[in-house]
Amino acid sequence: MRWWLCLPRKRGPMENVDVSFVIEGEPASKANSRRLVHHKGVSRSIKSKKALNYSSQFILQCPELENLLEGDLMVDITIHYASRRPDLDESLILDLMQGRIYKNDRQVKQKYIAWGLDRDRPRAEIRIGRLRPPPS
Repeated sequence: MRWWLCLPRKRGPMENVDVSFVIEGEPASKANSRRLVHHKGVSRSIKSKKALNYSSQFILQCPELENLLEGDLMVDITIHYASRRPDLDESLILDLMQGRIYKNDRQVKQKYIAWGLDRDRPRAEIRIGRLRPPPS
């Protein structure tokens, strides 16, 4: 069964789409992707197994630009989940694109994020473009 929520979205002033790609698999929510471990009497918070697995898969699928995108950016991401349970959370995806698509996720000034349901093929459809400079 395929179903997705498509609300009318006003597109931002994207100069053009510089990068467009699809990452197969369901991302972990960054907010819920930490676990507490104890090592030699010290407690640490580390990524969950789901977040670590997704990170590994993301790196294998994500293009690595020779020249990272510069300036202010806009991202348009539709995340298709395998169930209705996960929260819509793009933060892990934005983190994982650092050093591959752009230098730092602080460059992202506009985000258009949509939630979808595809039980057979969870994925993230990602478009990134430069924002037009504001009019003088």
